[in-house]
Amino acid sequence: MAKLGKRTRALREAVAGKENLSVEDAVALIKGNATAKFDETIEISMNLGVDPRHADQMVRGVVGLPNGTGKTVRVAVFARGAKADEAQAAGADIVGAEDLMEIVQSGKIEFDRCIATPDMMPVVGRLGKVLGPRNLMPNPKVGTVTMDVAQAVKDAKGGQVQFKAEKAGVVHAGVGKASFDATKLIENVRAFVSAVQKARPTGAKGTYVKKISLSSTMGAGVSIDVSSAAVE
Repeated sequence: MAKLGKRTRALREAVAGKENLSVEDAVALIKGNATAKFDETIEISMNLGVDPRHADQMVRGVVGLPNGTGKTVRVAVFARGAKADEAQAAGADIVGAEDLMEIVQSGKIEFDRCIATPDMMPVVGRLGKVLGPRNLMPNPKVGTVTMDVAQAVKDAKGGQVQFKAEKAGVVHAGVGKASFDATKLIENVRAFVSAVQKARPTGAKGTYVKKISLSSTMGAGVSIDVSSAAVE
């Protein structure tokens, strides 16, 4: 087994035996141990009692974090004419139609969020195998297929986070940076948990939220007491 470095050992020791913490204590612990030379992202993971292979148990949605993510989000918009102009004016990083499709097909994906007007979906649809696995495919359910491209761009750049359950029923996202004030991180964590709770699918049976964990990019994770994070 590889020998652990001093920093890794210190991180593990800091969280050893600490489980089911309140959101406040978890945020304080994770912030206090985010000692990397860069501003680490605070990440949340939620283990859900769902099997997303069944359509009636898929969990997906979008939430606007009250204090943003601290991340610069690059936005691509598929649109033509006036809608393309609106997207550019709103701050979109890349705007195009067939030309943008060719760029994506070539493997050059330099954006974090993809938005499209409804009339562009026949073009975007050809990119399903490229955008789908990266969770970048525009979807009306999360507001990324819309005629109001200007608002969608502003939302994406203003701290809006998309979430989708993976095969094992896990949902995860970044909810801020280690440099954020603890109060702002706590508000973001609760907003995210609330959004996932509200997205409970009709096919979910038994315990919906099984476990919630919080960590930083380079840090160890700690579990949060579910009732502490709940926002009913």
